[in-house]
Amino acid sequence: MVAFFSKWLTANHLTTLRVVLVPFIYLGIVFGKDDQTILFSTWLVFLFACLTDYWDGVLARHQGQTTKLGKLLDPVADKILIGSLLVLLVGMGRAPALLAVILISREFIISGLRSIAATEGVVISASSGGKLKTIFQMFAVGFLIIHYPTFSIPSHEVGIILLWISTAVSLWSGFNYVVAYFRASHEK
Repeated sequence: MVAFFSKWLTANHLTTLRVVLVPFIYLGIVFGKDDQTILFSTWLVFLFACLTDYWDGVLARHQGQTTKLGKLLDPVADKILIGSLLVLLVGMGRAPALLAVILISREFIISGLRSIAATEGVVISASSGGKLKTIFQMFAVGFLIIHYPTFSIPSHEVGIILLWISTAVSLWSGFNYVVAYFRASHEK
């Protein structure tokens, strides 16, 4: 299946698609805020956007087309997807502002740190903790999009719990990035 798609679809196309889907997800949440059918449909689009995060990596490795642009765009696309939806969910009263501020601030701090490291010739690679953080954030936002109990699952409550977990994982992985930076810069 990967071979079929890899003939006309690149990893950077999928990463770009993730960003292009954000306004549609945003509008689906805003206009479907009281309609479970629209919210579920919006969740499906969000799920697809999240899956592009996995598929773009598979395609890049399969095609041997891991690029500098892709390495830059992929994490930015994740931040746009999760950050913009967190801001919206806070504005709608569906997510705690404190957690959103912590999560978004951490992204700016770590992105800044990685930029500083790059200017010093120090590479801070993506960590498994950072990837785990993204997975928890995607699940949390997904449940918060659905909001209403679905299939006997209290979606909003599960989303809040996952948001707390993602915040803890985010702080832990952020700390590990800071430690990795100082270790790498001292070894240099």
